Parts: sequence; structure tokens; C-alpha cells
Amino acid sequence: MTSGPEVLCVGESMALFVPAEPGPPDEVRQWTRTIGGAESNVACHLPALGVPSGWASAVGDDPFGRAMLREIAAAGVDVSACSVDPVRPTGLYVKESGAGGSPVRYYRAGSAASGMGPELLDRLDLDGVRVLHLSGITPALSDSCLALVRALLDLPRGDRLVSFDVNLRPALWAGRDPRLLAELAAQADIVLTGDDEAQHVWGTGDPVSLRALLPGPRTLVVKHGERGATLVEGEPLFAPALRVDVVEPVGAGDAFAAGFLAATLRGASPLERLRRGHLQAAATLLTHDDVGVPLPRTVVDTLLHADPDEWSSARLTGEGVLI
Repeated sequence: MTSGPEVLCVGESMALFVPAEPGPPDEVRQWTRTIGGAESNVACHLPALGVPSGWASAVGDDPFGRAMLREIAAAGVDVSACSVDPVRPTGLYVKESGAGGSPVRYYRAGSAASGMGPELLDRLDLDGVRVLHLSGITPALSDSCLALVRALLDLPRGDRLVSFDVNLRPALWAGRDPRLLAELAAQADIVLTGDDEAQHVWGTGDPVSLRALLPGPRTLVVKHGERGATLVEGEPLFAPALRVDVVEPVGAGDAFAAGFLAATLRGASPLERLRRGHLQAAATLLTHDDVGVPLPRTVVDTLLHADPDEWSSARLTGEGVLI
């Protein structure tokens, strides 16, 4: 008998177009269509990490929406809580890939997912769900999406945890107060944020100062980009990131969240939880896609048990070579 999701991710995903040939974006003629979205990215990583996952959202009744449901399900994700909107379209975005950064252009106004609201709860089966994963993108999409996130945060939890990745998108918050993210994050059990995002929302990216402003969640993870990440549950613990020959960085934060959550559900040590996040992020940094191919088990096992010097001297390349 197939078990239900242990982690349920709720939020919008879109058709994603990335260049299929080199050159300036305005000269590229061949594009590859894939999918992308913070919450579905996390959901797609988890089955490969041994954690059953589900994704709840809405897509349009169009080729992009049908392809999205099919491809996310093919990753082993339960999509039974997704709905197909007969009127609104599936959103899409275009990513101009590059190692130094990837400008993203969104075409999501009026999308099917932006029409989601608290009625989504009627479709959710939370039996067996150990983590409900949300992000700060969803409440910025529309008033009804904000109401949905509030309703999810207000649900009785029991042993279930709520994970909240700040995922600040300034363009989405134009005309809205991003400090609302602080209010929503304060209601979660696990909060993940970049130090740059935290500076924007709370006025500080320092983990100790941020913990003083965010005392409620049991777990706080502050990501410092290519430097590493700090876990604050008691005394702060910093774990440096791996050195990676970056292809492009978009999606690495979602990969980190998946690795961290999977290790948390296994009851792993604090250091292993951070390292699992870094390893999953590294796999995505090595690809143009938002969800990379998992690193070989031998590489993962070696690095998880590496001493600090071995970890710091390791380097991952496009050939998957550990140096």
C-alpha cells in the first residue's frame, strides 16, 4: 500500500523556459520548457531523498498545466490535491541563465494559482503529513492566497510541523508591506531565510539578532549564500557551503530546504541537517534546471562524514568530480 505524503508543499508553480543555446537572451531562438516553483521544487527533491511528498496548487486547463501535473507526478510527488482552473491560465516565466546570476521574467498575473484561497483546505488530506511546507511567495500573489496561508497556519498541528521559507520576491510585494512576512514566519515551526531577505524584512541578517526578533519558531536557518548557513535552535551552528563550479544559482535555496527537511525528519544531527541542505543545493547549482540530479551516494556519504578541513577543501565540478 502506497503511503501518503510526509511533506506537503503548497504554492504556485509555472512553466519555465531556459535558453537551449548560448548567446544574449534577445538572440536566443531555441528555448527548453521545464517547470519551476519554490514549493514544487522542494516536493520534487524529496522522493529522491526517501521522503514521500505532495504538492497542492492550481493550474490552468492548458498544455502547460497538464504538463506540469504530469512531470511533477513523474518525480514521485502526489498531486492529487491540485485543481485545474477552467478559466485562469497556468503562469510562466523565463530564466536568462548565467553563473553570476539569472534574471527572471514572470508572466503570472491572473494565473490559476493566484486564484487559490482557503477553500483549498477542503481538498487537503493531512493524515500522515509531518511537515506542511509554505513560502513567502504565496501570500504575495493575491488577497485570497494570503487568506489561504493564514488559514494553513491556523490549522491545529498536533505533531505536524509548519516550515516557512521566506523566499522574498520584491517585485511581488510592490504595494504591499513585506513586514507581513515577519508576522507569518513567526507562526511557523521552522523558518528558512537568506540573510539578505532577513535584512529586508526584519532589519538584520545576523542569526543571533534575528532569533531575538523571531523567538517563536523552534528552528531558524539563516542562509549566507555561497558562505554557508547557520542553524539556531540553541547555540548557533554555522556550516560552510561546499565549493561548487556554479552553472547558475536559481533553485539552490529550494534544494537546501529539501535536504534540510529530509534530514530533520530522519532525526539527524544539527551538522548533518545543514550539510544535507548544502549537498542538495550543490546538485542544483551544477545544472540549469531548478531541480538537479542528486549527487552520487558515494560522494554524499563521503562528505557527510568529512572532517571540517576535508569538507572545506572539497570541490564539486560539472563532471561530478570530488577534488
